[in-house]
Amino acid sequence: MAIYKETLNLQSHGESPTFIDITKSVKKIIVSSGIKNGICAVISPHTTCSVFFEEFVHDYNENGDEFLQADLNNILKKIIPDNVAQGQYNYPGEKHYQAVEAWPDAEKYLPNGDRRALLNCDAHLKATLLGSSQIFDVDDGEFGAGPTGYVYFVDFDRTRARARKCKVIVLGE
Repeated sequence: MAIYKETLNLQSHGESPTFIDITKSVKKIIVSSGIKNGICAVISPHTTCSVFFEEFVHDYNENGDEFLQADLNNILKKIIPDNVAQGQYNYPGEKHYQAVEAWPDAEKYLPNGDRRALLNCDAHLKATLLGSSQIFDVDDGEFGAGPTGYVYFVDFDRTRARARKCKVIVLGE
């Protein structure tokens, strides 16, 4: 069995969930792998990010999100409202703040010591619900899904823009 790995470097914009269509990249990686039959795992290593499989939609809202993404975000906000105030959720607690403040790169996570930068409990919970990975069929060297099935990476964290990674692993023969 052969294993082929690549990492996609992505950028979130903050302010609202960042949805990124990674379908073309996943298909290209499958072809580059040379694997004809097997599986393709698409994995987010980040705790506020998810990978999901959905139909491509041709309509977009004013933020540039496809209608299904906007609908997903609206439904998730009803279940898990955006974290906008300390104490709204249990997380982050005082011990977590203290731990982050002790990190050598704390300024990166708490710019100017602003604890509001960690108000992202909602992003963690939304990512937990959707999951951090998807597995796809590799059939005769191609992405084994129908033409309307697309792969999306989403960063639910609204606190700031960030560099993100997505791992793509193709296994098979």
